[in-house]
Amino acid sequence: MKILLVDGTIIGTKTGVILEQVKDYIEKLNMNYTLEIVSLANYEHQFVDGRPFENYNDDMKLLVSKFEQADGYIIATPIFQGSIPGVLKNTFDFLPPKTMRYKPVSIVANGGTYQHHLVIENQLKPILDYFRCLVTPNYVYTHSSHFDENNVIVEEDVHERLRELARVFVQYVEMSKTLCKEPIDTH
Repeated sequence: MKILLVDGTIIGTKTGVILEQVKDYIEKLNMNYTLEIVSLANYEHQFVDGRPFENYNDDMKLLVSKFEQADGYIIATPIFQGSIPGVLKNTFDFLPPKTMRYKPVSIVANGGTYQHHLVIENQLKPILDYFRCLVTPNYVYTHSSHFDENNVIVEEDVHERLRELARVFVQYVEMSKTLCKEPIDTH
């Protein structure tokens, strides 16, 4: 099973730190998954504007390919101005609707205020629902105070929540192996 851990921003390091920790916790569960961290900062992005797919650059096409080939996702996003970054939304806008269908997704986010966790509920979850993802019920929201000056996670409660997120995500991945991804004709 191929799992993409998506760092949904082009600036900052906290979401990458969180993804590395989640990756470590999934690996400790001894699952035989291929885990790949995809940092949107490493791609040349173009605005999704309705042009034919073949007219986008190779980086945009590569991102779609990585999403299509994955069996599950951990989406990490900072919260900027009470919203997800435009680059993450643009990436979602470029994906064909069936790309993430019935594939497990867990969410981790970081923000500067404690109230911004609602962005996950009000913006990110509806996008993932549109894709018909299997969104795990336990996301992890971190605050700047959960990190030290070197962006190391110092809050033990955050580690506990990330371990639990990894455990539940793995159960969703295992469940999804037997889930039919296409409609079954019942006529």
